[in-house]
Amino acid sequence: MSETRPLWVFAYGSLMWNPGFATPETRRARLHGWHRAFCIYSEHYRGTPQRPGLILGLLPGGACRGLAHRLPVRGYDAVRRYLVHREIDHDGVYEETVRPLLLDDGRTVPALVYLADRAHRQFAGKLPQARAAALVRHGHGVTGSNVEYVRNTVAHLREMGLRDRGLEDLARRAGAA
Repeated sequence: MSETRPLWVFAYGSLMWNPGFATPETRRARLHGWHRAFCIYSEHYRGTPQRPGLILGLLPGGACRGLAHRLPVRGYDAVRRYLVHREIDHDGVYEETVRPLLLDDGRTVPALVYLADRAHRQFAGKLPQARAAALVRHGHGVTGSNVEYVRNTVAHLREMGLRDRGLEDLARRAGAA
């Protein structure tokens, strides 16, 4: 298969616990060169324009552990449309790209990855923890509370045996722990 039809998508936030499609295979995975960060103001899913929440994006540097969901062969185009709608259409704050992922079984596969667009008006960058926690505490959008988003992310990372001290600190400060 060519890179124009990647068979995997990298999940590092809500895609870990709510991919929104039936995946034939899910593996633990690592993306090199990028790290998970609460760096995007959410004005739709976890906040509003008047009271934005704060969601995850990927920023350059380090490595990020998450999950890789294999995309189904049957219904592939519908799943791709769904992912574009979910990750790009509402706010346009993510850029879709294809990057190599290292799966836990040793395979390296090309995968869809959604990176934070650092030129987008909703890009927050790295905020002080107190400011980030305030945004999380008050954020609520069409898919629920921002606190729930943080709580689910921490819980799923723990299920994978992963600790993210910065994320855990944010969860405590925001009342999500």
